[in-house]
This record gives sequence, structure tokens and C-alpha cells, in this order.
Amino acid sequence: MLQTRELFDTMTAKPWLSNEVLAEAVDALQDCEEAVAACAMGMIAEEDARQLAPAVSRDMDCVDIVEATRRVLTRGSGPDAGLLTVQLEACLLACERSNELCGQYAAHHAHCRMCSEATARCAATCRQVLGALRT
Repeated sequence: MLQTRELFDTMTAKPWLSNEVLAEAVDALQDCEEAVAACAMGMIAEEDARQLAPAVSRDMDCVDIVEATRRVLTRGSGPDAGLLTVQLEACLLACERSNELCGQYAAHHAHCRMCSEATARCAATCRQVLGALRT
């Protein structure tokens, strides 16, 4: 498996963010994507799945938005700063909303705890990248 930082170091185009920030962001998004998708499937398998349906829906939205954000960031060069800002803000919101519901179930379901932790890290990463874009 490729190391994200190593991959960005091989790109010839100059990135708009440092390779370190870009690689950390892409890795955090990937981790979030995996944890949230697994959580959604875990909730579907729970006995109280009907009660968890709103959280499953938020997780599925979060996975799609995080994936799109990761793919845009992975391109690594020549972004439309306005579009990227809006995409990162959507990702931040999706992570916060997923975190809100999964956090409520974290004490009862390990997958919700892991999802809550991953979405919190991803939201922090989105804030970091947004801050770097604004400088």
C-alpha cells in the first residue's frame, strides 16, 4: 500500500498545501471513511437497528461526503479554492452530525465509539485544512 506522504512527494505539480498537511488530511479522511462505513453496517446488524436508523442515515451521508472530499484533496494541485472550501465545510458538517448521533450510542456500541472518534478527528482535520487555505 502506498504511503500517502510519499505519493504526494512524487507529484510534479506544486501543491497548494504542504505535502505533510495534505497527506495527514487524506489519511484522516480515509480512516474516517472506513470507520463510519463500518459503523453504519454495525448499526444495521444491531437488535435495535430501527432506533439507530437516523444515525445510519447520517453515517451514510458522512461516508459519501468524506469520500468525495478525500478524492478532491488527493488530486493535490490546482484546486478551485472556493469549491474546495465549500467541500471541506460540507465534510466538517457531515462529520459533526455523524459524531453527534454516534456519540450518543458510543457507550453501548464499540463501532459507534470508533465512529465518533474518527469523525471528531476528521472534523478537526477539515478545520486545519480550511485554516491553511485561508492563509
